[in-house]
Amino acid sequence: MTDDPSDPPPDIRPVERVLMVLPSDRLVRTASAAGCRVWSVWDPALREPAYLDEVARHSERLLLADLDDEAGLRALVARTARDHRLTHVLHLGGARAVAPVLAEADALGLGTNPAEAVRTLGDRGALRDLLRDCPRLRVRAERAADAAAVREAVARFGGAPVVVKSARAAGPCGATLVRGPYGSADWEREAAAGGTRGPFLVEEYLTGPQYAVETLSVDGMHQIAGITATRTAGPPRFETVSHLHPAPLGDRAEAEIRSAVCALLDLAGFENGATHTTVVRTPHGTRVLACRAGLGGDGIPQLVELAVGTDLETEAFRALTGGLLAPPTRRRTAVAGFVRLPGGRSPDASTADALRALPHVHALDVPARNADARTARGSCARVVVVGDGPQEAARHLAAARRLLGAAHQDRPAAARTA
Repeated sequence: MTDDPSDPPPDIRPVERVLMVLPSDRLVRTASAAGCRVWSVWDPALREPAYLDEVARHSERLLLADLDDEAGLRALVARTARDHRLTHVLHLGGARAVAPVLAEADALGLGTNPAEAVRTLGDRGALRDLLRDCPRLRVRAERAADAAAVREAVARFGGAPVVVKSARAAGPCGATLVRGPYGSADWEREAAAGGTRGPFLVEEYLTGPQYAVETLSVDGMHQIAGITATRTAGPPRFETVSHLHPAPLGDRAEAEIRSAVCALLDLAGFENGATHTTVVRTPHGTRVLACRAGLGGDGIPQLVELAVGTDLETEAFRALTGGLLAPPTRRRTAVAGFVRLPGGRSPDASTADALRALPHVHALDVPARNADARTARGSCARVVVVGDGPQEAARHLAAARRLLGAAHQDRPAAARTA
């Protein structure tokens, strides 16, 4: 028996030919450096031309599309897959246009996961439904179509504190703690004043420390790439105060978190790629707050790289070719702190330059001039520091906050919903 002359030599892996929808410029560079050929899809209404030029520079081709035209988007994906013999179709931009892209990827046989698995993880209500029959991960929750239904659902919790959040797959969750019927009335007034619309999810309030878990899966084998401790300002809004990586956990606590996340991904049928899961370690065990396909936000991949030397974006593309997660190369602690700025005003240039010049400071992001100072994130700077351990990193972050002149309360939160 002889080899087919058209087959590549056994020591040469085929080049991955990937279509990515809404990729960041960094992701395209990373994929290209990892040996992938990338076709990128962007809606020109969503980013400035200079950013799209950078994406195009590292892509085989930048394809522009109206993401609200589902039929047109599916046709573009199908045509590109056929013309360029693609091996994967990936959606990397959150919930925007994810349904038509995943549907077409499924139809072409080029999806890295079943579309239903990705949809279930990213849909807050569907996630609760998935876990309803799993006693160790179940969280009591009810759907509510509108504010009146929220009031009725809160009453059925018998006065216990609950969290009300958006049940929409896209957009912020708007998590708010509600304590009994009086709290429900206050929430209803605020929702009406802010134009907040349903559907909503009303679920039990989980108390305990919160963690963000990054995973990379290859053919259904889930590898925990990092566990990050998250601190919030607590109820009622649960704004994030900081992320610390790696989370200072004992062996038992880490094993519980790993087990919970892997069980979730198995239940959902997730098979390949990255996921970002938020969990709370309650007195009754680890519970899942939220999960979605893709890497974590808030710069968590940067913290992982600074702390342990693992480039999650590169590892995610290695996973496409069946590669296992590379072992850590360093052991430090990285912290990202969100520092509220008085009046939402950015620090003066000399203060910002002095802070960035410090050897333990690795990033300082300040609000844009047109940021909305009325929102939590619109009035916050993000500063990233590195130390030899959690205590040293915490001291560096406290010093950075003092230098920014920000009055900020950083206290452990009972819980956060996502």
